[in-house]
Amino acid sequence: MARAEPPPATFERRVLRSAAGHHYLRVRLELPDGGARPNAAQLKQLVVAALRELHGEVGAALPVDVLTYEEKTLSAILRVVSSGFVKLWSALTLLGFYQNRRCAFRVLQTSPFLLALSGNSRELVLD
Repeated sequence: MARAEPPPATFERRVLRSAAGHHYLRVRLELPDGGARPNAAQLKQLVVAALRELHGEVGAALPVDVLTYEEKTLSAILRVVSSGFVKLWSALTLLGFYQNRRCAFRVLQTSPFLLALSGNSRELVLD
């Protein structure tokens, strides 16, 4: 009796997209020469300018919210619609100047859930 060959293996690619409407980024602005520190409104203008510089008017029209901002540490939590997450991250990464001074945004954490940014397990101190 002839043995039946098994059917050839098939490959199926599945891409799952997050159902979250927004993404959150914890960022820190680094100003190596010190100088004047931006307030929350100036930070928002800097983010919009970075989007406009890299992605034009379409990028500048992305709804980005500054949820929290600590002027002492220059760190902030930003909220953006999920469809603009990669555009915002790339614009912040490529930004190099603030008021003709060198600067850099460091993206510290990202998540589709705001609660995930509330703590950092690497900084957790157990008694």
